[in-house]
Amino acid sequence: MSVKSLSNLSLTGGANHSRSDPQVPERNVLLASGGNAADLVIRCVIPSLYLLIIAVGLLGNITLVKIFITNSAMRSVPNIFISNLAAGDVLLLLTCVPVDASRYLFDEWVFGEVGCKLIPVIQLTSVGVSVFTLTALSADRYRAIVNPLDMQSSGAVLWTCVKAGAIWLVSVLLAVPEAVFSEVAHVGSLDNSSFTACIPYPQMDELHPKIHSVLIFLIYFLIPLAIISVYYYHIARTLIKSAHNLPGEYNEHTKKQMETRKRLAKIVLVFVGCFVFCWFPNHILYMYRSFNYNEIDPSLGHMMVTLVARVLSFCNSCVNPFALYLLSESFRRHFNSQLRCGKKSNQERSTSYLLSSSAVRMTSLKSNAKNMVTNSVLLNGHSMKQEMAL
Repeated sequence: MSVKSLSNLSLTGGANHSRSDPQVPERNVLLASGGNAADLVIRCVIPSLYLLIIAVGLLGNITLVKIFITNSAMRSVPNIFISNLAAGDVLLLLTCVPVDASRYLFDEWVFGEVGCKLIPVIQLTSVGVSVFTLTALSADRYRAIVNPLDMQSSGAVLWTCVKAGAIWLVSVLLAVPEAVFSEVAHVGSLDNSSFTACIPYPQMDELHPKIHSVLIFLIYFLIPLAIISVYYYHIARTLIKSAHNLPGEYNEHTKKQMETRKRLAKIVLVFVGCFVFCWFPNHILYMYRSFNYNEIDPSLGHMMVTLVARVLSFCNSCVNPFALYLLSESFRRHFNSQLRCGKKSNQERSTSYLLSSSAVRMTSLKSNAKNMVTNSVLLNGHSMKQEMAL
């Protein structure tokens, strides 16, 4: 019917846990301040908002992954990382958001002891996949722009798949302690009653939440962000220099190649910016609660700040496909095609007809075109096929 306690907030959608005082059930705060109107918000508005986030996020991320899998031209190194990022977002949307929404429908933890051990691990794994994949994407853009000679000309896609798998493995291993310390417990309420909650650490241990919140902030936010910042500092310097020092013989092709890489770097930077904007409030709120574990503000204002921070962090799992839609014409075309269930637009049919009618003319030019493409595609020992086809 309603919510668990604030302490029962397990890791919601991202890099940190949103938990607070186990003595203050959220629903009681809302009902005490708003009566029937607050009850309506709890029962209908908030769960509906969560459902909307799940629907929009799943639509965007599943479509993104489908596009990259079904179109061989889209299978490039950056796209593998972006697909990995989308997979992490899907996992987050399927676990974090429903579990968090259940707090507004039930008074107690309803997923049992196994759920209390397993769900936080899954949730933190999805967070790790997101932030570590963003770091790997930034490193890939750094190599492509600053050190293009380091880019492998063969086996790059396979090697990137190995890296993506390693990201998942590391994320799971880092999340294992969540299963060790999380436990189902009976905690007291303001009306001297008790309710069942899944708590991330022993109730009487005041040091554990402080250490936990700081480690979460460092590992899943600050350190990756610092590494990404260093990468983008060097990327910016290289792009500025390249604008004035283009090799004469490769001038035209180098310009196009650098524009492609610049566009890709911009897309990754937008992803990182969205992540920082959506997750920073949640990290700060979790550390505030952890360092004031016995002095949490039970007011409606504090509860609303908590809700906004949590919803904002969930929204991060929805925005990447739409950012890509706005920034990439190629992805936008494929996305629209998927939404039309594979039906060709009139423009695509017209293009197909024109191409087929001019096939004879194009045959005589194929040989020369292939030679030109081969010569122009190769630069510094690697192929543009490794670049994103967006």
